Amino acid sequence: MEVEIAVVALGETARWLQAAPLGGTVKLTGFLAAKSRNSKAPVLHVNTLEFLEGNENGSILQEEG
Repeated sequence: MEVEIAVVALGETARWLQAAPLGGTVKLTGFLAAKSRNSKAPVLHVNTLEFLEGNENGSILQEEG
């Protein structure tokens, strides 16, 4: 499935996500929340990030805490 959705990532997870190539395939896990109290648009808050292409061992990057 392909989906476009706003994403929020913090700390090390944000740095890894920023380094991901455009059009690359990643697996993100986290939770959905409304963008704000006044907006019902969903935003994915990323907890873990996994690069799926070009990674033989399937490393999972997870924010501590």
